[in-house]
Amino acid sequence: MRLLLDTNVLLDVIAARQPFYRAAARLWSLAEHDQIEAFVSAISFNNIYYIVRKSAGKAKADEALRAIRDLFTPVSLDAKLINRSMDAPIDDFEDAVQFHSASRENVDYLITRDPDGFPHTGVSVLSPQEFLAIWDTREEQETAVSEDGSVRQHESG
Repeated sequence: MRLLLDTNVLLDVIAARQPFYRAAARLWSLAEHDQIEAFVSAISFNNIYYIVRKSAGKAKADEALRAIRDLFTPVSLDAKLINRSMDAPIDDFEDAVQFHSASRENVDYLITRDPDGFPHTGVSVLSPQEFLAIWDTREEQETAVSEDGSVRQHESG
């Protein structure tokens, strides 16, 4: 499953922001264990660096960027994506960049804490909790009980 994580979800983990941390950390863990293919917009690097440096210092900001770079696949920001985002009927430019980054990578879901800020066409936009509910249902369906009562796990695809 391919996901693009919005900046706010990444910051929930980096800054351990409550009450959002738990769901965001679970998404991060799914990516760490290669259970999902996770993307981030290039604009997330700028935003996270600025916010973390301001609140926690340069060393923490550098550490955050390295963690994101090493785990997530960045979506390039070029003139075409900028133009599409500027021309989009989305009120917030940063949201438009996130949306068009997700569209470019043909992800299954864009994960954000602000799903109402995005169009309801094209890319499916979910909150972390909404996605995890789908994930958990999928995982439950892939676990079957055999006739002798033992549990067998099917391969995820």
